[in-house]
Amino acid sequence: MEAACQVSAQNGWRHFFYGGGPGMAEALRERLTARHTGLQVVGVHSPPFRPLAPEEDERIIEQINACHPDIVWVGISSPKQERWMAGHLGRVSAPVLIGVGAAFDYLSGTKRRAPAWMQRPGLEWLHRLMSEPKRLWRRYAQYPLFSVVVAAQALGPKRFED
Repeated sequence: MEAACQVSAQNGWRHFFYGGGPGMAEALRERLTARHTGLQVVGVHSPPFRPLAPEEDERIIEQINACHPDIVWVGISSPKQERWMAGHLGRVSAPVLIGVGAAFDYLSGTKRRAPAWMQRPGLEWLHRLMSEPKRLWRRYAQYPLFSVVVAAQALGPKRFED
């Protein structure tokens, strides 16, 4: 997300941030526009943590479309964000929808990222789990192949490219 914002500031691409808790998308906009001169964040919306009524959803779609973004960043956690993007294809006029999960938290400064030594081998998920075990253990446990991926990561190559 950070790299895309840097490139898009140079190319004039317009962004919309959808997700995060109250005030987070605004904080993300402030932080990224300060960091990337020329970045155009044309709109933000933090949806409530509950299912939307059809008329609420329609108003949000109208808000997004009225801003004419090139990219809509969706940060409402997985798998909710994937379902949201699939359900809004053809309704949101932006050519690109990207689910970024916790990137809103990290890039807005709300949460700290894993240390570099955990990021390099792909263990950021473990840092998140240790930081918020009550909230995240069920999410990670619901993925059928999660334990296989963890085992493969533990037994696989110890060097990862950045």
